[in-house]
Amino acid sequence: MGTTYNIKVVTDKDFNSVEIKDSIDSILTIFNKQMSTWDPKSEISIFNRWNSLDSFKVSDHFYNVVKEALSISSKSKGMFDITVFDLLSLWGFGPNPKSGIPGRDKIDSVLRHTGSKYLAADRNKLIKKHKKIRIDLNAIAKGYGVDILFNYIKSLGYKNLYVEIGGEVRFSGHNRNFDNWKIGLENPPSISTDLEDPFFAIFQGESIAIATSANYRNFVDLDGTILGHTINPKTGFPVQTNVLSVSVIAQTCMEADAWATALMSLSYEEGYKILHNYENIGAVWLLKTSEGEKIISKKGKFEILDPIYGMRQF
Repeated sequence: MGTTYNIKVVTDKDFNSVEIKDSIDSILTIFNKQMSTWDPKSEISIFNRWNSLDSFKVSDHFYNVVKEALSISSKSKGMFDITVFDLLSLWGFGPNPKSGIPGRDKIDSVLRHTGSKYLAADRNKLIKKHKKIRIDLNAIAKGYGVDILFNYIKSLGYKNLYVEIGGEVRFSGHNRNFDNWKIGLENPPSISTDLEDPFFAIFQGESIAIATSANYRNFVDLDGTILGHTINPKTGFPVQTNVLSVSVIAQTCMEADAWATALMSLSYEEGYKILHNYENIGAVWLLKTSEGEKIISKKGKFEILDPIYGMRQF
């Protein structure tokens, strides 16, 4: 996955950390061979080279991720879209990045085969509805990986656990202090980073997953222009809103991961209205006002602790 993982288990039972780590590494190796676009021999890379409208049989994990991605694409009105592989490449992201700011004609050309309507999933098979379509699962696969590891460790009989891959987290039970797990919500860096708190608030809960999307984490410099990695799948251009970051709370990390990306593609107002239809999904937005100040807003029946910025209600 090109990132790190961190697992914590609180137990009074025997815990063979070496054996469990070996099993986890094996699971992640298989996972990468299925969904890493950086591996030309992976399942997803082979599918992306599949220049046919015939069905393409895939593994269970690959199918589950794509199926959920298509569902969230529909729920988010198309703003979560895994068919953006070529758009990301145009803007300098991914395993085959282009250089320079792309022209309108190139963007329009790629948009002709971009969109979830060009992909179908049925009975462990994927069907391209346009031969050129290529997919990227980075915005959802990491969350699914967290779920896989979480469920594996839980199947071993451990109840108090914390699983994190690249900042995406799922946890249950309590920590070693017999308290609910606490997750820091990252404060964006600035010129005065050394003077700022590393977190703008703390989330505390149990048996939940949380994932964060933020453009300041992954960006590219194209001809002196700094661009975030969130691309609007409808316009083909990098997203520019007042949303600095979104942290999503859900029952599974796969849901949280995908929704965080979807909400980064939307303005705060648009995202809040869409989430209003889904009571099981919560979110914390960090926003930048027109005066340059930072404010926090949230949706959901949960509390955030120690906020360092003011709160805004929709």
